[in-house]
Amino acid sequence: MPDTFPVIDLRDAERGPGARAEFLDRLRRSVHDIGFFQLVGHGVTGAAELLDLSRTFFALPDQERRKLDILNSPHFRGYSELGRERTRGVPDQRQQLDIGPERPGGRPGPGEPAYRWLAGPNQWPAGLPELQPAVLDWMDQLTGLSHRLLRLILESLETPVDFLDAVVDPDPQVHFKLLHYPGPAEAAEIAPADQGAGIHKDLGLLTLLVQDDVGGLQVAVEEDHFVDVPVVADAFVVNLGELLEVATRGYLRATVHRVVRPAPGVDRYSMPFFYSPRLEGSMRPLPTRYVSEADGVVVDPDNPLFACYGDNVMKGLTRGFPELIARHHPGLLADADQ
Repeated sequence: MPDTFPVIDLRDAERGPGARAEFLDRLRRSVHDIGFFQLVGHGVTGAAELLDLSRTFFALPDQERRKLDILNSPHFRGYSELGRERTRGVPDQRQQLDIGPERPGGRPGPGEPAYRWLAGPNQWPAGLPELQPAVLDWMDQLTGLSHRLLRLILESLETPVDFLDAVVDPDPQVHFKLLHYPGPAEAAEIAPADQGAGIHKDLGLLTLLVQDDVGGLQVAVEEDHFVDVPVVADAFVVNLGELLEVATRGYLRATVHRVVRPAPGVDRYSMPFFYSPRLEGSMRPLPTRYVSEADGVVVDPDNPLFACYGDNVMKGLTRGFPELIARHHPGLLADADQ
């Protein structure tokens, strides 16, 4: 499958009417057929430097990283050790730092939804002060790029390019992770359930990923048939989240993917950025013939899709961080059992 993950050059969108038409047609086919592609020509700089900072962060003494323990944050911000986050109930074998928009700490008021907890402060390492400004600048750059890319996807679907502005402007919910996947010890064997990140779909609109040269990201091009995503220099791996599946009645799919754990002695680093509507934003069907002719979203009783982003992301976090939920939000566990 030589073009399973097409490489799309964003500069083609500005090279005249003919090149733009070809660009939009290729973009539409990419997001419809597989939901993953490689984006080059995006103009964003600083990925290599930020990856180096990420390596430095994960090389900090263990006690320094543990000061940022995500279990201490009711806002789901901070450091996770190996196995802290779970996918489908199985611990993911990765370390991570979860970062969102810098906001004052707060809590939902009476009658407000639980997703109001997702607005809050980040936790930053005192021993690496240069990380905070670098990450916040990166998030600003990728927010702008994501908004531009979303509008181009809408244009490729013959939809008014501002149709989703109402749910993302002026304050989209963005999220960023620094990820470290350490391979097991040389003498250890990788068990079947010893996943880097388990099989899942992303929850929002768009994901833009920088990966190092180790690889390990795999996408289900057919049911239970996973294909390695190649490493392309200076490219973002772009994939769609569940809310675009909802908004297109399944014409666009949030494609299932996973990360396999590296070989013994090998370390993998990556940096995913998630672009989503405001927490209270709800998706409406796009006014386009592609949507009116679509078959509907994938029905999975174990993974219901919610049109409101806040509801959809809390679904994922409740499953992914059961210890944090039990400590700070036990009522959500009771609600999930009902």
